[in-house]
Amino acid sequence: MEPTFDPALEPTGKIPLLPWMTAAETRAVIAALTAEGAEVRFVGGCVRDSVLKRPIGDIDVATPDPPQKVIELLERAGIRAVPTGIDHGTVTAVVGEAHFEVTTLRVDVETYGRRAKVSFTDDWMADAARRDFTINTLSCTPEGDIFDPFGKGLGDLGNERVRFVGNARDRVEEDLLRLLRYFRFHATYGRPPPDTDALAACRALAHRLPELSGERVRDELFLILLAPAPADIALLMRGERVLDHVLPEAGDVGRLRAMAWLDSRAIKMETVLPDALRRLGSLLDTDAAGAEAVAERLRLSKAQKERLTTLAVAPLDVTAGMSDYQLRRALYRLGPDTVRDLALLYWARSLAVAPRQPRRKNEAWQGILETAAAWTPLRFPLKGQDALDLGVAAGPRVGALLEAVEEWWEEGDYRADHAACLEKLGALIGDGA
Repeated sequence: MEPTFDPALEPTGKIPLLPWMTAAETRAVIAALTAEGAEVRFVGGCVRDSVLKRPIGDIDVATPDPPQKVIELLERAGIRAVPTGIDHGTVTAVVGEAHFEVTTLRVDVETYGRRAKVSFTDDWMADAARRDFTINTLSCTPEGDIFDPFGKGLGDLGNERVRFVGNARDRVEEDLLRLLRYFRFHATYGRPPPDTDALAACRALAHRLPELSGERVRDELFLILLAPAPADIALLMRGERVLDHVLPEAGDVGRLRAMAWLDSRAIKMETVLPDALRRLGSLLDTDAAGAEAVAERLRLSKAQKERLTTLAVAPLDVTAGMSDYQLRRALYRLGPDTVRDLALLYWARSLAVAPRQPRRKNEAWQGILETAAAWTPLRFPLKGQDALDLGVAAGPRVGALLEAVEEWWEEGDYRADHAACLEKLGALIGDGA
């Protein structure tokens, strides 16, 4: 009788030892965690991306040891241990600039739709069974042996198919965030057509998305927006009535498609990179109040809120037809970062209407971005003390006079120096302005 192969106990495949696996920092963490004989494996994106020969991001490690034991082992080896999510068994190991998320194997005892009460275990199969997608059940030993406990993960990864482990609706009901994670994983690892069972579960439970915290929705939404083709995912989410519940302010996805093309493929500048908030701004179709509502709902920071509102309602138009003086005025008043945002937004809007633009117009947009990148901030020559030295009493009149001179200085294209501005200030004072 031939022996039976058990994917839960035996490796399914193997990857060669890659630089991230043999790095001194990685080896130090693995040596610390296995010092007393525990079996540890790499899990998550580093395994998936290694199989697909993609660049590696975060390195996650799973271990059967409980979190307090993990901390003890790391500290004994001189490695800093940070209890970042100790209630759920997660400890971050810090070696120099490298960070490793070390999580204890666990099973869900109770689920609440947004979080779960967990129990730690040493059963790799039980830990895999609680995960969301088949491609997320893969694990890899430090020697490169791949475990595929359900025998589906590697096949789905190779076929670019994202499927839930077991019953899709059950997995989503255990944690509603998995609904958004599905679209994020499909954007990163999937290809059309999407899994019908997964879409049915997402469509049926989309109305419960407001139960999630704004922070969790924001984090997943930003990752979706940073996907290679975010407009396609936005269309898919809209078709399944998911976007209605997570971002009802979304408008024409054509602008998002154009923005993603510009910031990731068309423009080759160090100052222009994919940016989730800018892509969000290109997707919205709302006024300032609507942008502020989105910012509040997604728990954006004050700076992010102001930036999103500026993208929704620009204080100044930044267009391919603007003069050099108008561009300098925009850069002086708004700053190069905001001008860059608005230039990309207006360019994306233009492309969404007419994808084939005249060469001169595209060169004009490119020129705006290059000018913003090279911009040296202008400094208004006068200060309040200049008005006081000319006998103006401290108070509101000082600010009003300086504003008047600054407006005159702007109208003169910022050419006037300190002496000329001081002369203008004296003339305004003499006129009783």
